[in-house]
Amino acid sequence: MALFGALFLALLAGAHAELPGCKIRITSKALELVKQEGLRFLEQELETITIPDLRGSEGHFYYNISEVKVTELQLTSSELQFHPEQELVLQITNASLGLRFRRQLLYWFFYDGGYINASAEGMSIHTALQLSRDPTGQIKVSNISCQASVSRIHVAFGGTFKKVYDLLSTFITSGMRFLLNQQICPVLHYAGRVLLNSLLDTVPVRSPVDEFVGIDYSLLKDPAATASNLDMDFRGAFFPLTEANWSLPNLAVEPQLQEEERMVYVAFSEFFFDSAMESYFRAGVLQLSLVGNKVPQDLDVLLRASYFGSIVLQNPAVIDSPLKLELRVTEPPRCTIKPSGTTISVTASVTISLVPPDQPEVQLSSMTMDARLSAKMAFQGKALHMKLDLRKFRIYSNQSALESLALIPLQTPLKAMLQIGVMPILNERTNKGVQIPLPEGIDFVREVVKNHVGFLTIGADLHFAKGLREVIEKYRPTDARDPQAPSTPPLSTVAA
Repeated sequence: MALFGALFLALLAGAHAELPGCKIRITSKALELVKQEGLRFLEQELETITIPDLRGSEGHFYYNISEVKVTELQLTSSELQFHPEQELVLQITNASLGLRFRRQLLYWFFYDGGYINASAEGMSIHTALQLSRDPTGQIKVSNISCQASVSRIHVAFGGTFKKVYDLLSTFITSGMRFLLNQQICPVLHYAGRVLLNSLLDTVPVRSPVDEFVGIDYSLLKDPAATASNLDMDFRGAFFPLTEANWSLPNLAVEPQLQEEERMVYVAFSEFFFDSAMESYFRAGVLQLSLVGNKVPQDLDVLLRASYFGSIVLQNPAVIDSPLKLELRVTEPPRCTIKPSGTTISVTASVTISLVPPDQPEVQLSSMTMDARLSAKMAFQGKALHMKLDLRKFRIYSNQSALESLALIPLQTPLKAMLQIGVMPILNERTNKGVQIPLPEGIDFVREVVKNHVGFLTIGADLHFAKGLREVIEKYRPTDARDPQAPSTPPLSTVAA
């Protein structure tokens, strides 16, 4: 019974789990590009290592090694992989560091000093980053494990006390190797927990799209990794800025990602687009009014001819008044995604009136318009753009079937008016695009769109429009320490 109850609760929890409107898969094809950009950043971070002074004595000899600086880093072998438990694992082997330091030697009353070069060879680093969802829905580096070691240090001593240095080199190089081993992992810990998180903070969570609506890209759960990809589920829901707490229930099909040929795949369900259109509907912006000379002249003539009987029955002072054509969407548009394409269904009221100066409007007709728009999706940078095209159009009267027959001559000119006057306005708005949840500096290129039943996927490759260093420096915290990090960063696991 206990097992049955646990299964029932698990099924109940699954039934109430929120479905994602947007999914992103990063495949192993992207890892080489990410690794190359990441290693350039890592090289610069490791060059900031500061090694404490090394002092000691052996008999009557006293030595002091100070001002140790990393001059160069050579990474000859590295590998970046997805791991099911720790999402990203970086393995560096057989690397080397160039070092420069100041030496000071005192033997009885004799002193020797100066600067000298050295090299740390056989350096190995194994670090793993764990990604998770924070309470706000932001993706974060939540944990870092690190193991690092340097197998040997070579120092070419010279000068008057060369033989003495050679005798003491074992003490000096062993001490320098120990200190160097202790500095590598704290640098990587800071780079991950502070600097990479400052980069991930540029991924939008809840942000405005324009002056009317916003987009919610909260992560619904922690990222999930396999050996070949990293999957992330986002809420992918729009909302009116005036109703920030409003949300549309997600009853759409959950997007599925199966492909792994491109660097990244993004999937959008019908809910993603439905929530956008309903948000604009609730914001009250899905309406258009054309008055006077804004009504195309040919359409103005046709409308006056069609409603000539109604016009001549008006007060003579009203007959020559400007025409007003008003379109108002009466219910939220809906998106339908099929393998054959994406369509948006719109129902609107069309009202035709005379607008005499300083007098109430005189309504000539009110009708209903049903339209179907085709939608084509594309990425530009990391923004999703939509281009709309009018495919089907029908108007009918709200009063009678006879009046609907009388409206047939208006079908063609009204459709032309929509294509010439309305569609460019819509496309100007949709062409502004909406940002996809990727960090600053990373764009999509060479995208391929594929439609499915209830959702569409876009496969693309990644491109670093800005260097990782450039973006991180822009958002680097002024505090040199991670406020959430422990007081003592985890040290390397070093050889005895």
